[in-house]
Amino acid sequence: MSQRTDVDPFADPAPPELAPVRPGEDLDWPRIATFLRESLRDRLPGDTYEADGEFEVLQFPNGSANLTYLLRFGPSELVLRRPPFGDLAPGAHDMKREYRVLSRLWRIFDAAPRAYLFCDDAGIGGADFFVMERRRGEVVRGVIPGPMRRHRDVGHRIGMALVDRIAEFHTLDPDAVDLGELGRPEGFVARQLSGWKQRWDLVADERYDHHMSAIHARLESSRPEAQRVSLVHNDLKLDNCLFDPDDPDRVTAFFDWDMTTLGDPLIDVGTLLNYWPDPGDTEAENRFSHSGMERMGLPSRAALRERYADRSGLDLSTIGWYEAFALWKSGTVVQQLHHRWKVGDSADPRMETVADALPRLIRNALQLLDS
Repeated sequence: MSQRTDVDPFADPAPPELAPVRPGEDLDWPRIATFLRESLRDRLPGDTYEADGEFEVLQFPNGSANLTYLLRFGPSELVLRRPPFGDLAPGAHDMKREYRVLSRLWRIFDAAPRAYLFCDDAGIGGADFFVMERRRGEVVRGVIPGPMRRHRDVGHRIGMALVDRIAEFHTLDPDAVDLGELGRPEGFVARQLSGWKQRWDLVADERYDHHMSAIHARLESSRPEAQRVSLVHNDLKLDNCLFDPDDPDRVTAFFDWDMTTLGDPLIDVGTLLNYWPDPGDTEAENRFSHSGMERMGLPSRAALRERYADRSGLDLSTIGWYEAFALWKSGTVVQQLHHRWKVGDSADPRMETVADALPRLIRNALQLLDS
């Protein structure tokens, strides 16, 4: 009988998934409640919504950018998503795109929550927003959630389950749900490189600009050819998905679909590996994972690569390029988040120090490109 060496029963509790709305991130809730009572009445399936129930708002506080709120009408629950406050990078935080994907994809992929309503009237929510179903389950960050610790080999199982779901996602036919025009696959990776370089230039820290520009140039000069065109989520990582606490072998939901498009699926694999620790990583080798993930018994990055290659049938001999790209992109993301805090557009105290990861991301990207 195997032993549960991957779970510390005395580990710190997982961070709460819900909290009161952070100061400075409230919306015009009376106006939103009135709008939703009038607009959703004929859009929700069955009897899942009670328009006259008492209205309550909480926030999902663990995300880094888009604002996500839980809305309650009595016993009925919905999730509202909108962009962060302040100036936004071009093409980022696209709620219309996320609504388009989630209002259709649930028909063929049950890990996609169903979106019900999109609103582009800034007089109501201050920006574009959409409302979707609330999914229940466990999000895994730097600790195995309490309800999942009873399972043997839980860390290994959730890692493999995530890779299997990603490989499944990459086999979907976008035309089956009218998403065949979601993006332009031709030139997708080239546009990713140019777009993220433009975003870096808008918020660049002069201390790291030389290195970030050099990495961009090396990525551009060694860009691989895509083996397949598929739907690409663009932000797949462990804490962007939901598990059934009774079944760690199955991912029940993916979140944060605002960058979804059509393109090279290995972009998603590189993103996942960017956020994934190896048990033997030193502090300098750690990429961009949550503290504590290295102690959860997760499979190694090599095991994830092998599993995805087996499930997808794709050649991963160039995956180091995609990992380096993801690290460089994450460097831009953390600098964007810190810049928003610096200019007063974010009330999230975590963003004061989020860019401290930038030197480590640069170092690991360069090591991958040198290997």
